[in-house]
Order: sequence, then structure tokens, then C-alpha cells
Amino acid sequence: MRWWGVKVSSRTAVAIHALTFLARWDGDGLQSSAKIAESLESNPVLVRRILGSLRDTGMVSSTEGSGGGWRLARPAEEISLYDAYAAVEGGDALLPVHTHPPSRSCVIGRHMQSLLEDEFAAAQRALEERLSRTSIAEMLARVLGRESANAARG
Repeated sequence: MRWWGVKVSSRTAVAIHALTFLARWDGDGLQSSAKIAESLESNPVLVRRILGSLRDTGMVSSTEGSGGGWRLARPAEEISLYDAYAAVEGGDALLPVHTHPPSRSCVIGRHMQSLLEDEFAAAQRALEERLSRTSIAEMLARVLGRESANAARG
């Protein structure tokens, strides 16, 4: 997945999709990871792994066994996209810096690392702030709004 031209993990998209799916069916009982995986056209094992991270942070709960599944543990209005991002990305920075320190004997090399760290930290803060402004409930409302618009057109 790309955000602003930068490659990021698909874990966040899967988490937001799964949370929105659970919000849609909130009140209709537990949803299986297989059903959520169907919506994602993905593997139920991947979905369970992502949902496990969301469970660890209190966003979803699960019941094992026959008839088991997943549900939101908090109201969708109280779960932000940033909450999902933070739960599944594990604090990994969106934008990496040099994997090897640049040359200290070069004027560019002496300063680039710290300059990039400042820029990337600002970009990370902007991403986190933006994701914090949108809830899972808002995402569900947008999905349902688009579905209504599509149905009206055709």
C-alpha cells in the first residue's frame, strides 16, 4: 500500500478493514475470521494474526470454539484509524533513515541523517494526527454512503 507515495505495511489497511467489517455487523453476533477474510479476499490466518493485535490493545474481543468469532470490544466511534495503525505497526517508523551511517568526511553525509530524521519525524506526526481524526464509525458511514450512491446510480 502507498500513502503519499511512501510504501507502508498492509497490516494497517487489513486492521481498518476488519474493524469496519465488525462495526457493520455489530449487534449481529460474532463474526468469524473466515468471513472477515472473505471480505478482504485474504487468508484467515493473516486476519486472525491482525485481529490478535487488535485484541491485545482492547479494540476487539474473541470467543474460541464452535460458534466463536470476533466482535468490537469498544464502540466504533471510540476507535480511531490511528488506534488500528498503532496496534498493528508496533511503533515502527513509517519512513526509515539510512541503514548504514553516511560518511562523516562528506558535507552531505555529516548532516543528512539528522535532517532526514527531523523531516521524517514531522511526516510521521502528520500521519498520526490525520489518522487520529477519523473513527471506524466514520469509515463505516463512508462505506455505506458510497454503497447507497452506487445503488442509486445503477
